[in-house]
Amino acid sequence: MGKVQSLFRFQSLNIWKLANEIGDELFDLADELKRRKLYRFAEQLRGASLSVSYNIAEGAGSDSAKDFGRFLNYARRSVFENANMILMLVRRNLAEESQADVLLGKLVVLSKQITQFKRCP
Repeated sequence: MGKVQSLFRFQSLNIWKLANEIGDELFDLADELKRRKLYRFAEQLRGASLSVSYNIAEGAGSDSAKDFGRFLNYARRSVFENANMILMLVRRNLAEESQADVLLGKLVVLSKQITQFKRCP
């Protein structure tokens, strides 16, 4: 499969790239939950993980900094939703603490980067 060319502004944003990298890991966790027939958890995790990069991309299409900032806020809130879901999965013994620690660390970094980017896009 060939390389997809950058056509959109969001494709060059490091926060979008990181959101996708973390999203891939969250999708892997969701796939494991699905294999264990925990469909509701799997679907919720997939939706929340996609929401981060989707909101960054959608906001990048805004024609004002204020509007873009609003979508960055949505993306950051989705980071927090993912963190809460991971913590709940650990609490319910549905995810390993070691895996959760890695994912939560990456989500903290992403949250900080979104906040910083919002201050000076």
